[in-house]
Amino acid sequence: MMKRLVAVLAAVAAFASPAAAQTPQAGIDYTVLKEAQPTDSPGKVEVTEFFWFGCPHCYSLEPALERWVKKQPKDVEFKRVPAYFNRQWEVGARVYYALEATGDLDRLFKPLFDAIHREGLRSGDEKAIAEWLAKQGVDMQKYNAALKSFGVDAKVRRAGQLTQAYKLDGVPAVAVQGKYVVSASQAGGVDRMFDILDLLVAQSRKDLGKK
Repeated sequence: MMKRLVAVLAAVAAFASPAAAQTPQAGIDYTVLKEAQPTDSPGKVEVTEFFWFGCPHCYSLEPALERWVKKQPKDVEFKRVPAYFNRQWEVGARVYYALEATGDLDRLFKPLFDAIHREGLRSGDEKAIAEWLAKQGVDMQKYNAALKSFGVDAKVRRAGQLTQAYKLDGVPAVAVQGKYVVSASQAGGVDRMFDILDLLVAQSRKDLGKK
């Protein structure tokens, strides 16, 4: 009887909180790239979110992601890359970089996201987005020039290259230091994704010699 009770208690404990199962595992809970990608932030830990304006999961992640970014130390550099898989996604990438070029990105990033997911603005409709931007006070002459500029073309191509280089098959996904990639679906939920990001940032800071 005692042996049976001990066995039952052990099984319950293992099911309730198995330490091994909770420890993030490379290749299961997050991905380690075979070839690390170069970063643009020397001496800092670079964290990159890959997103698409039309992605509802990206939109719902934003509030939690913003809170997480605000808690990071100064040696963590956060950036975004508009993932680019096809023509519809290219529109979003081009709009993103055009707004960056005109200086309107910080002001309109969240309102544009809101308009797409709350007001029905079509993320792949370049004309409809332009009409919306004009109502937000964007200098459309500068915007249209930026939209087709060499600089924006180059950044859109680079976004497509990064989407492939990081072996992405969907968004949102977050890369750390050009080496690790994690998503909520892979991690098993948003909260656990941020726990894993904390671990990956800490490991990357350690690799850089940070305390």
